[in-house]
Amino acid sequence: MSIKIGGLASGLPPNLVDQVIEAERIPMKQIQEKKAGIEDKVKLVGDFETKINDITKNLSSLMGRKGFVDKKFSSSFPDSITGTVDPELAEPGQWNLEVIQLAEKPSVVSGGFPDKNETQAGVGYIKFQTKEGEKEIYITKDESTLEKIAEKINLSNVGVRATVINDVNNKDRGYKLQVSGATAGEDNNVEFPVAYLLDGDVDLQFENETPAKNAKFKLDGQEFEVSENTIKDLVPGMTIDLKQAKPGQEVRIGVSENYDMISDKVKGFVDSYNAALGFIQSQAKLTADKSGRQRLGPLGGESFTRMAENKLRQIIQNPQATNSNIKRIIELGVEFNRNGTLNFNAEKFKKMVNTDPKDVVKFLRGNNVDIGFIPNLISSVREMTDPNTGAIGARKTTYQKRIKQMDDQLDRKERTLGKREDLLRKQFAQMEESMAKIKTQGASFGNAGGQNG
Repeated sequence: MSIKIGGLASGLPPNLVDQVIEAERIPMKQIQEKKAGIEDKVKLVGDFETKINDITKNLSSLMGRKGFVDKKFSSSFPDSITGTVDPELAEPGQWNLEVIQLAEKPSVVSGGFPDKNETQAGVGYIKFQTKEGEKEIYITKDESTLEKIAEKINLSNVGVRATVINDVNNKDRGYKLQVSGATAGEDNNVEFPVAYLLDGDVDLQFENETPAKNAKFKLDGQEFEVSENTIKDLVPGMTIDLKQAKPGQEVRIGVSENYDMISDKVKGFVDSYNAALGFIQSQAKLTADKSGRQRLGPLGGESFTRMAENKLRQIIQNPQATNSNIKRIIELGVEFNRNGTLNFNAEKFKKMVNTDPKDVVKFLRGNNVDIGFIPNLISSVREMTDPNTGAIGARKTTYQKRIKQMDDQLDRKERTLGKREDLLRKQFAQMEESMAKIKTQGASFGNAGGQNG
């Protein structure tokens, strides 16, 4: 008699433990699938939260302490005068400015050379008078061309700048060395160098010295003198660049609200509002899934999206308790479409701003704390996105907590399953060992029976 056992001693599949463990992993896979779905929702909520926050970006940057922060500089003769403004400091207004004289740097020019990089000026030194006293620059034979001398002066930090200029009016000796002071203005006048160079092909002599000059101009008839052609804070918040002197010609300069930029920011608010509302509407729309069944979006039917939608409508519909004659944003050209999105009537907005900009500022800014369209808009968005109490923020936090709970659950199950696998493998090994002994004993009995027979 013999016992037949196929494969292992027990006759069981060699991957039996793997099959058992894989079967016991099925609940874990179900948890992982649910977790992936919630992770998708967290991403969608995050995207929605970004869209909601975007609503405040344009309008919150629209207002400053004194009203609209988008202002522009104007000049009736930009060839003569240009400028910029600090929108937080500059006040709208107009001024007359006459440029009598531009500020100039002191300079001096050498006599002409036939070239800049071959003709030698000689060996010796060039003496400079600086604020730190007298300084000398030594010129060797290899450094005695105009190009090399200019380079040596510029590297010597003596407070001047050297440049080689080609004067095309002089065909034979058009190359000249110009040495200029670092800054304009009479207070920055310099004593120009004296060259002591010997044995050169051409003597280096400086001539045609031009002294430093201050800028002179009249502002609304009053004459002023400054050391630079860029004038800051002559008018608060305004930087003026003098480009050309034209005595006797008055240039009208001014600061005004940049209504085109302001209009663009309101349009940006409308676009951001529509993007957030469009997100909500897309989640509430039925679409076919892979199986062909009609389903809402992942966040469709969620209470927090309905609450957010109601909050968005209230932002537009609610009157503002300011001292402005304007009570609702729809009076400024922000109007509802049939589907609940907004449309921006730019012409209506510009007309309102041009008619009474201060009244528009009162409505938008209010007290800049808790009254006014922009403060209430910012407050509403914060309420929606607060991580603890906001409709959007709290839901995002809830989802994140559920993911954390699932991660913890999966970790616990993974540890339990690891122990279970170790136990099964030990039991399986013991069973195999026992079955192998039985098999051996059976074979011995068989052999003994055959011998007796």
